[in-house]
Amino acid sequence: MVMGTGLAYPERFFAAAAYAGFDGSPNSSSSVTSKFSNDVALLLYGLYQQATVGPCKIPKPRSWSPVEQNKWTSWNGLDKMASTEAMRLFVKILEEEDPGWYSRASNFVTEPVQDIEMNSYSKVESFVENGNALPETKIIPAENGNVLEAQDKDVVMVGLGSIGLYDQWVAPPVSGPRPKARYEHGAAVIDDKMYIYGGNHNGRYLNDLQVLDLRNWTWSRAEVKAPPVTLEPSSVIASPCAGHSLIPWGKDKLLSIAGHTKDPSESMQVKVFDLQTFSWSALKTYGKPPVSRGGQSATLVGTSVVIFGGQDAKRSLLNDLHILDLETLTWDEIDTLGLPPSPRSDHAAAVHAERYLLIFGGGSHATCFNDLHVLDLQTMEWSRPTQQGEVPSPRAGHAGATVGESWFIAGGGDNKSGAPETVVLNMSTLAWSVVTTVEGRVPLASEGLSLVLSSYSGEDVLVSFGGYNGRYSNEVNVLKPSHKSSLQSKLDTPVPDSVSGVHNATNATRDVESDNEAGQEGKIREIVMDNVDSEPKIKNIKQTSEQMLAALKIEKADLESSLSKEKLQSIQLKHQVEEAENRNTDLYKELQSVRGQLASEQSRCFKLEVDVAELRQKLQNMETLQKELELLQRQKAASEQAAISAKQRQGSGGVWGWLAGSPGPKADDA
Repeated sequence: MVMGTGLAYPERFFAAAAYAGFDGSPNSSSSVTSKFSNDVALLLYGLYQQATVGPCKIPKPRSWSPVEQNKWTSWNGLDKMASTEAMRLFVKILEEEDPGWYSRASNFVTEPVQDIEMNSYSKVESFVENGNALPETKIIPAENGNVLEAQDKDVVMVGLGSIGLYDQWVAPPVSGPRPKARYEHGAAVIDDKMYIYGGNHNGRYLNDLQVLDLRNWTWSRAEVKAPPVTLEPSSVIASPCAGHSLIPWGKDKLLSIAGHTKDPSESMQVKVFDLQTFSWSALKTYGKPPVSRGGQSATLVGTSVVIFGGQDAKRSLLNDLHILDLETLTWDEIDTLGLPPSPRSDHAAAVHAERYLLIFGGGSHATCFNDLHVLDLQTMEWSRPTQQGEVPSPRAGHAGATVGESWFIAGGGDNKSGAPETVVLNMSTLAWSVVTTVEGRVPLASEGLSLVLSSYSGEDVLVSFGGYNGRYSNEVNVLKPSHKSSLQSKLDTPVPDSVSGVHNATNATRDVESDNEAGQEGKIREIVMDNVDSEPKIKNIKQTSEQMLAALKIEKADLESSLSKEKLQSIQLKHQVEEAENRNTDLYKELQSVRGQLASEQSRCFKLEVDVAELRQKLQNMETLQKELELLQRQKAASEQAAISAKQRQGSGGVWGWLAGSPGPKADDA
């Protein structure tokens, strides 16, 4: 979700519409098409009609003009989108197409009302948006010429070192040159310093790196230097971006992941800022990177970064899941089980027990969500457990930070107004509770703010910066959580069956004990301030705390006993695995021996087959010779028989010839 630029709505929208050429004149269409491409002009037309007229109720034009039909299609495709959402999308698209339009639109912009009376509190007037009256705080000029918004009654100005209030936002007295007001920036803490990178201001993407020293609340701007000569020249200066994620990497590096840029690349880019050399460089990764996007969540889990959702350069919402291994620098797209969250951007994400990824809220082009989804990072299966307690209202653009088992969420909005309450979720019981509530258009009820966890005077503190809720902010606010809501939900709320696996027993005991100590200290401070029947209340609190600690110690002993049993069972299973591996080794050796014998037998069989083939050949030759011999014998017998018959004829012929007077045969001369 994006919340426009400098003026409050709807004035901001009408100024943008007038600048784009939607002034109601007959030539307005030609003016729009001359400034933008056809696709952008049609989309702006549809959003303008949706914002000013409402959903399309006119029939589709029957004329053959493709322009009129395309305009009708663009408007009708928005269906029942709220007019406020159409206004915001109109301004967002204009900012992306023409980032400098606001500075050039002075003829269309009316200045906000100012109360010039010095040393007075600002008044609250009503601002009507979509039929709802919303409070709008006037502004007063400060002595240094900067415009400051009047402090809300729940945001208290405190002196340095006096952040002693629990569960209440306070504004520390920062010094040094303040950063430019912005939203959709990245924030991270390393070594008691909060680093702010990039963001969006008046539709322009930023690339400066600002540093707030959380020990003395002093701002400074990091002077980015050229990287070592071994790096590519293209990685010298990080390009301006917004909607990115900034996470700490080790003790001396920052990772900037994804984000919207003026000239988006096809794939997601990862940039590294080295706090030793104060230089940016592009991180070379392997595998298939995700498509470029902004408004995603990037959650550090061990040595990996889990990326979910966002909106790509074509304004398509996503719900894919990718993991970047920071040890191998390899991308991996994950195929999950179960029903994933619907496509969304500007949601919040957190990890619990280094195993469960929680996704809360976010928005689409037409609506905001307040659903909670849990991903088991071991089985990669999504679930949607039942939320307990006071479930927050739908919101997008909010920010979150975890303290032990407590997930604090601040800011965000629902297209009508900012979310005024700061809420906390106990990630073991999934029970919500409200920490504190602010009133009016203050940065803590803004979209696109940042929220980080740090420490001050040895205690955890939450630090917020920036945001947009009709105005851009560069304010810093601090909240010291007492964890009372987390402790109460831990003690009173049963763990739902759907999330029983989310509970981490060892960490839970340690966190609840520390939570109890912090909560006890906060209660004692409040009682001392009230100074009414303080001693009996302190005694009762001490007794209650002792009872809680006794119950927790018993629970801890039970958990340690269960852990010992689990360790013993693990040792037994280890022995069984070793025995199975030994048996497997013996069986493998036996298998190898049998394979050797089989190979030898196969060789012998092959030789026997060759011998048999040779014998068969010889036998065939012998049969042929036998037949030839029999034939010769028959021929010989026939010849002998013929000779005998001839002699017999000759003998019988001589006797009859003599009787007939025939001359007998002549005697041989020999």
